[in-house]
Amino acid sequence: MPDYIAIFFTILLYILPAYFANAAPVVLGSGSPIDSKLKFIDKKRLFGDGKTVRGFVSGVATGTLVGAILGIILPGTQFGIYPAPYLYFACGFLLSFGTMFGDLAGSFFKRRLGMKRGHPSFLLDQLFFLVFALAFGFFLSPPFVFKPVNLVFLFAFTYVVHVASNYVANRLGLKKVPW
Repeated sequence: MPDYIAIFFTILLYILPAYFANAAPVVLGSGSPIDSKLKFIDKKRLFGDGKTVRGFVSGVATGTLVGAILGIILPGTQFGIYPAPYLYFACGFLLSFGTMFGDLAGSFFKRRLGMKRGHPSFLLDQLFFLVFALAFGFFLSPPFVFKPVNLVFLFAFTYVVHVASNYVANRLGLKKVPW
């Protein structure tokens, strides 16, 4: 396998906890809103009804679990990122927490901009979670993740996967809108 394909595959394995964390609330979410219906100084909801405690917790838990599973499977293989399983677990938690925090931040900004729940926003919907995941996981990230060509690949791939998976989730009745 050419080196660049192996590197891209390893980058996808690295970011997998964030992808699972981002998807989990669609299936496992609902319930009480995380903002308890509180309003910001602009008299608009902090995040809205679409961001729930169960969704946030399920996202972090799912992504952390994926990190732990990678920690069992990958060390010692050609796609191994870390030498010890606990580092996969820790990175999975950081990426997942960053993902969910980024999702909340996106909703916060959408509410400030007057956007209704379900209204599409290119950067906030598809890529904001990734920015925060990478920021939260930065100190445990392998250096090759942040090479410009790899970041371009990661953002482009994430955009395509996010759009496709949201379309499928919408067609399956898991999401009201395909974005």
